[in-house]
Amino acid sequence: MFKDKIVVITGGSSGAGKEMAARLARRGAHLALVARDREKLAAVKKELSAGLSPGQKIGSYSCDLTDPEAVEKSFQEIRVEIGPPDILINSAGVLYEGYFEKQTLEVFRELMEINFFGTVHCIQAVLPDFRRKGGGRIVNICSMAGLMGIFGYSAYCASKHAVAGLTHSLRHELKPQNIHFHLVCPGEFASPMVDKVNAYRSQENRVMVHTVPVLTASEVAEAVIKGVERDEYLIIPGAATRLVERLNRWLPGFSRFFTDWRLKKVCRGPGAGD
Repeated sequence: MFKDKIVVITGGSSGAGKEMAARLARRGAHLALVARDREKLAAVKKELSAGLSPGQKIGSYSCDLTDPEAVEKSFQEIRVEIGPPDILINSAGVLYEGYFEKQTLEVFRELMEINFFGTVHCIQAVLPDFRRKGGGRIVNICSMAGLMGIFGYSAYCASKHAVAGLTHSLRHELKPQNIHFHLVCPGEFASPMVDKVNAYRSQENRVMVHTVPVLTASEVAEAVIKGVERDEYLIIPGAATRLVERLNRWLPGFSRFFTDWRLKKVCRGPGAGD
């Protein structure tokens, strides 16, 4: 399925993006890795290049996904250096945690600009290629935070719900053009951005998020690749996470009751540390 396909991966310099790139390289795909950090991109490109087959291509592109002109420029470079994309994986994102009263408007705007509008910009940039080719595939790495509310993630949940809504809508709109979508909603998994949040996250958030086991980036990447190969629309890595999603969807009242019960034991509020 992936052999000789040109795959663009945003957030491809670390975490699940890097892990997916490694798996796709082994499956014979040509890779275009997009992220902000030039040094990390160069290191990943060098690491993956060592295992490529003759003729297999890999490129790295430093880009601010919040800037639509910069995104279009990067995609034009990809077309010239590697070729028009067949698959787009939107994996780039940022995460912040905190009580709503203490979150600034700048945090809400930053998460929407990167998590949501970054995804929009990349989809807009790749659609002309898919139309010329007669189809394509888009994988949006969302989150369980895009399917339910999570204590301390008001800004993050808002941005990921937007990604989920966008994906649901575009799945219908673009299917007649042979453009397929996959919505990936993992629970929390080990990554550099989660490491940063672990240094300051609230106890309430920790209790709620860790209701299910924290996965590795490798486990998430493997689930994504296998889900795409099976042409699954909704991909939820981890058995425990899938159970939580089904309970939230089928028994929302019980899900809210259980969450409230767990949070009641640890709820401190925004003034607790003042």
